[in-house]
Amino acid sequence: MSSPQIVWLRRDLRMADQPALYAAAQAGPVIPVYVFDQDRAGDHAYGGASKVWLHHSLESLGKSYGARNSRIVLRRGDAPQVLAALADETGATCIHAMRHYEPWWKEAEDELRDALGEDTKLCLYDGNYLLPPGSVTTGSGDPYKIYTPFSKAMLERMPPRDPLPEPATIHSPDSWPESDELAEWHLLPTKPDWAGGIRDFWDFGEGAAHERLEWWTDVVAEYDEGRNLPSEDITSRLSPHLHWGEISPAQVWHKLKDKRSDGWKTYAKEVIWRDYTQNVIDQFPDYPTQSYRDYDERALWRNPNAGHLIAQDLECWQKGMTGYPIVDAGMRQLWQTGWMHNRVRMICASFLVKHLLIDWRFGEQWYWDCLVDADYGNNGVNWQWISGTGVDSNMFVRIMAPLTQSEKFDAAAYIREYVPELADLDDACIHDPPDNRRGDYPVKMIGHKEARERALEAYRSSKD
Repeated sequence: MSSPQIVWLRRDLRMADQPALYAAAQAGPVIPVYVFDQDRAGDHAYGGASKVWLHHSLESLGKSYGARNSRIVLRRGDAPQVLAALADETGATCIHAMRHYEPWWKEAEDELRDALGEDTKLCLYDGNYLLPPGSVTTGSGDPYKIYTPFSKAMLERMPPRDPLPEPATIHSPDSWPESDELAEWHLLPTKPDWAGGIRDFWDFGEGAAHERLEWWTDVVAEYDEGRNLPSEDITSRLSPHLHWGEISPAQVWHKLKDKRSDGWKTYAKEVIWRDYTQNVIDQFPDYPTQSYRDYDERALWRNPNAGHLIAQDLECWQKGMTGYPIVDAGMRQLWQTGWMHNRVRMICASFLVKHLLIDWRFGEQWYWDCLVDADYGNNGVNWQWISGTGVDSNMFVRIMAPLTQSEKFDAAAYIREYVPELADLDDACIHDPPDNRRGDYPVKMIGHKEARERALEAYRSSKD
């Protein structure tokens, strides 16, 4: 039998349309490996919610491999060192991996090449995005920085490649290397177990991703209008499945590409946005931590590390106790389920950076820890868009009015679900309850008009 082939798994936890697995299965016996390397990403190591999803996704994928008389080898440590040692141990002649664009993974790929012996090579494949980041360029050959022209250029090259099938045969090696037990990694919270809401809200794994896509094919036509209505939640909820690679964007696109609705056209642009954010971090690796535009950060932002009152403001936002029902519903949904409706994500983010004038990076870190779909590119680009600091961003002076947004997009039922202390209020009252109807619910941290004027003055000072 030919030499073993290692498949290095990261955010590509699927069997079908997995180019690295497909190539490895054609070349020889397959050893799938997942290395839990938490130190490499620094401040962007997996947050609590991501660890929960990772556990369940690996568990699901392990069962899929088990059904093919195969398994996943689990190891902890520095990924390049672990993989190089494993190649020596098993005699593997190639390590197959999907290409990743987070800076720490690009660095790891380079380190792995250097660590491998002469008889082992690293083969990288694209497939986690519609097109490889960096491949869509302007007429002069430069990468796009602005979304709209990028999106138009992407649409001209759609559809993407055809998805690959699951390998017909996956041969096992003569002997399996030792593996950790998934439970030994302690990815799931126990004392206390705060993940019950995440488990109730989600189904995990490749099968669940395709079931969700099947449901979405019948609903996507309603997306153009429904995406803004948190009470109805007409959204795909495919984002964590795409993030963890339980389904590929090519599979999603080909499933929906023959739709002719405005809903599909709008949703297609959201899928392209995912590609766009990877192109941004490919150009600007520190984008989720460094503002793109020049301004006086000390004049604009209130730093929670500089005073306990500002820290308390941040904590009220994190706990959903701002006195703005739509904001609090969103922040509580985030904590309970590891996800937040897209329209509400924008409202909550805008509230932090413009009503509270707290640096967008504190919000980015909180979302990173709490979201099951926390993505380095998406999260960073979205926060810089809402804060007005990004390469392509909303103007800072456009300040979302949460009370108006709540009423306009009919968030009453959404508020009742996640802010139960207001559940007895009628639709006319629930978006902005008067003080005598609030009960134990807090008063507003700051009035909208006052917050808007303060934000505009801070912005002017930051540009002087």
